[in-house]
Amino acid sequence: MRQPVVGRAGLYGAVAAGGFRRYATYGTATAAGVFTNTVFGFILAYTYIALWDERPGLGGYDQSEALTFMWVSQALLAAGALIGGGFQEEFQERVRTGDIAVDLYRPADLQAWWLAGDLGRAGFQLLGRGVVPLVIGGLAFQLALPTAPLRWLLFLVSVLLGLVVSFALRYLLGLAAFWLMDGAGINMMATVVSIFFSGMLLPLTVFPGGFGEFVRVLPWAAMLQVPVDVLLGGSGAGGGAARTAGALGFQAAWAVALLGLGRLVQSAATRKVVVQGG
Repeated sequence: MRQPVVGRAGLYGAVAAGGFRRYATYGTATAAGVFTNTVFGFILAYTYIALWDERPGLGGYDQSEALTFMWVSQALLAAGALIGGGFQEEFQERVRTGDIAVDLYRPADLQAWWLAGDLGRAGFQLLGRGVVPLVIGGLAFQLALPTAPLRWLLFLVSVLLGLVVSFALRYLLGLAAFWLMDGAGINMMATVVSIFFSGMLLPLTVFPGGFGEFVRVLPWAAMLQVPVDVLLGGSGAGGGAARTAGALGFQAAWAVALLGLGRLVQSAATRKVVVQGG
């Protein structure tokens, strides 16, 4: 029997809350992550300062905007699972062991279930590992953080869309286990791609010419580059209300496309389980 909309919303809300609480129990790991993000933040900050001293305005950012980009990147690193982490390894292991059959028997949509759990995880990582490094970076360096509440609200919307894009990409990695069984290799390749094309190393606006235009339309740009540009608003490389609306639309389009692709692959994977007697 089909569940009412309110009931389904309550179910997935409970799954998201469970994901938040699950990661909140790892206090020591969270403290270690905050320390690591902060230390790497300082290392990267001085690297950025040296680079922007030599090339003022590089990538369309002044030095304070570049430092803001870097510190916000550190704040979003764990939430967006930009260098690994998240749910896909657990998902792949459940496929390998056959436990995924239990997930398929649940009276809930498989993709929505894992999305809710991952958003709960990301919510904790954003608060637990993201806020402190950004505050310390703001105290130690001159950042171009906006003061308008609307700009922060738009930033949070952009972050949410970026998290959905991140989930959708990693869900495809998880589904690949139905055919590969061992996802270690593809996870490693995906991490390298994510680090390079999301803007973790340098803002994507730094890349020149056609290559720069190419990397900025890939889905990884929606995970980090776009949220930071939305936060920088009118003063950054992604400034202007029209460009902000376009940036959010870009993220939403990738989210819908990748979630749709995930459902198609999920359908094929489910048929594979049934054929094998799962």
